[in-house]
Amino acid sequence: MQNINIKDLVRPHIIDMKPYSSARLEYEGHEGIFLDANENSLGSVCGELHNRYPDPLQIKVKEKLAALENVDIDEIFLGNGSDECIDLLIRAFCEPEKDKIMICPPVFSMYEHSAHSQHIEVTEVLLIPETFQLDVKAIREKMNNVKIIFLCSPNNPTGNLFNDKDIEEILKSFNGLVLIDEAYHDFANNTSWIKRMKAFKNLAVIKTFSKAYGMADARLGMLYANAEIIHYLNTIKLPYNVSEYTQRLALTALDNIDQKNNFIQELINGRKYLQDELSKVSFIRKVYPSDANYILFKVDDADKLYQYLLSKKIIVRNRSKAPLCEGCLRVTVGTREENEKFINALNNYNS
Repeated sequence: MQNINIKDLVRPHIIDMKPYSSARLEYEGHEGIFLDANENSLGSVCGELHNRYPDPLQIKVKEKLAALENVDIDEIFLGNGSDECIDLLIRAFCEPEKDKIMICPPVFSMYEHSAHSQHIEVTEVLLIPETFQLDVKAIREKMNNVKIIFLCSPNNPTGNLFNDKDIEEILKSFNGLVLIDEAYHDFANNTSWIKRMKAFKNLAVIKTFSKAYGMADARLGMLYANAEIIHYLNTIKLPYNVSEYTQRLALTALDNIDQKNNFIQELINGRKYLQDELSKVSFIRKVYPSDANYILFKVDDADKLYQYLLSKKIIVRNRSKAPLCEGCLRVTVGTREENEKFINALNNYNS
């Protein structure tokens, strides 16, 4: 275990803050006459929704996740999508006009957006061109005043996993927090960094119900970390950040892991089909390897191809303006029929 004191990293004014004292935290029982929270005691005009406030700490969901990931429930934070997890981590640990975060473009833009919205400076270290791996030497040279390093593995938009040894070197050499975003980890053949949390006190890992579970509309993200980190996130979060409806959906999903696994296998099969077919298209210059549920590929004129696909009602993501991604489009693995229509459109494109 590293000799890192989390209290030294958190923003000083948060250390002694008390969590918002909501009605459902003051009384945690499930039986009685509830006249404490100014709810509508008559019921709900929408039968699917409950007239009572939800569990502010989502204990039932955390119990299932803790068993699934072999962690303690106090090592889990649940947020309104992984976006809230990212935002709160910056809010809890980064002091405006003093601390920085580090990102490694091309990468998911929410890290930068959340930092800028809180007046936190962003240090950038580009990935190594073409391989899209971490430039560890450059990262170590630019760690000054950086409080959180954000790593997305598999990386969005490039689709590749980062080398485990590179991540481990960063964790060992950095005295701040390292956040590994594993939103797409279910589609990759490697071990989650959640398994390494005991070894690295400064490690936090994000997962989500949006991808493999197919629950993007539910807005539920998970952040796994040392219990002290989770404590500070719970201290500053909004009291009822995850609805009762979302919690019930999550409990149902966690009882249907076989369905999730079926989704994963079908999407991996679809990914292979797309990779094979894209490699046969004459005007595609490169198809990048993917450990996610999407594929990045390079063409001579990304804007032209993007507009052509739009004319066929096929919507992909134009990433040609992202660093190191000139001429690149990103396509999500669809259903078998959607994948075939996409490939057919490419084969009929006059480049």
